[in-house]
Amino acid sequence: MRTFRPLVQSGSKVGGAAGDHDRLNARPLALLGEPTSGAVEAGCQGTLRAEVTTRGRRAHSARSWLGDNAIHAAGDVLERLRLYPDREVAIDGCVYREGLQAVRIAGGVAGNVVPDACVVTVNFRFAPDRDVAAAEQHVREVFDGMEVVVTDSAPGALPGLHAAAAQEFLASTGEAATAKYGWTDVARFAALGIPALNYGPGDPNLAHTREEHVDVRRIVDAVGVLRRFLT
Repeated sequence: MRTFRPLVQSGSKVGGAAGDHDRLNARPLALLGEPTSGAVEAGCQGTLRAEVTTRGRRAHSARSWLGDNAIHAAGDVLERLRLYPDREVAIDGCVYREGLQAVRIAGGVAGNVVPDACVVTVNFRFAPDRDVAAAEQHVREVFDGMEVVVTDSAPGALPGLHAAAAQEFLASTGEAATAKYGWTDVARFAALGIPALNYGPGDPNLAHTREEHVDVRRIVDAVGVLRRFLT
């Protein structure tokens, strides 16, 4: 029987982890039930959202030449995003791929008014070799000369595969670890110095799509791995 008791957490996010620091320190490995297709995904990306605003001048659309259309000006924001080169970085054998995407756009006053403001919300998923400050600086460099306001952010987590308990769980699955694309509560545990891994039956490539589902057979397989590891 193993001498440690892993903390197994479902895919839902952990709240108030810092307040439970003493309790969590008694558990040297956290397993997050995030979708991984039954593989082990190490660490996680950081995430940052920012609003990029373009300004213009209102006018009646029948006299559009008297105004300056802020929505049209947002084309420069979208063009920079279209040309953005995704960065890949290998850390402890895990390759993290970054991405900068527009996730929302808002603008307009009425059906007969040239808009004077347009806001493009962008989401930057960054590799864990960057901290939040470096991620923010990078986003501001991409949109240099534009109005940028960061609205929220969370740091990522390095793979953390050096921990003995993490290596033992990897051995129990028989597979090599890969990078986790997305932010998970692994980052919360890493901030507390607690090794953590992502492991679950769902397909991460289907996350947030209309086709998202979990094959019952994968659930059975994942439970089997966890039972073997815990007993």
